[in-house]
Amino acid sequence: MEGKNQYIELKDLDAYIFARQYSNFSWIIFKRLDWENKKVMGDQFIRSVDSVGANIAEGYGRYHYLDKNKFYFNARGSLLESRHWGGLMLERQLITKEEFDIMVDYYIKISTKINRLIYIQANLN
Repeated sequence: MEGKNQYIELKDLDAYIFARQYSNFSWIIFKRLDWENKKVMGDQFIRSVDSVGANIAEGYGRYHYLDKNKFYFNARGSLLESRHWGGLMLERQLITKEEFDIMVDYYIKISTKINRLIYIQANLN
């Protein structure tokens, strides 16, 4: 986010871009799970991942900074939840170490960008 008065469209917001990429990557993993694993943990995993981008989008569309940050905090919570499910899937040998490492990379990128959004909102007001 460059200038204070420069508007960036949602589709160009780094946090949102990475969240969408993470969702698409996670969907590939989800689709290959068998029915039981989808039911036990896959559904919660994919919902938490998809919730990250959805909350970033909703927060970005809000006017008041407290409203914005509420959704950014929700996005951060969903991101951490997805990290939990990813760790369990690794431990249960449903994903490879390489896939888990990609998930962690997305986690780091997205959490950094969300924290930046929260920081900016807190300091603009």
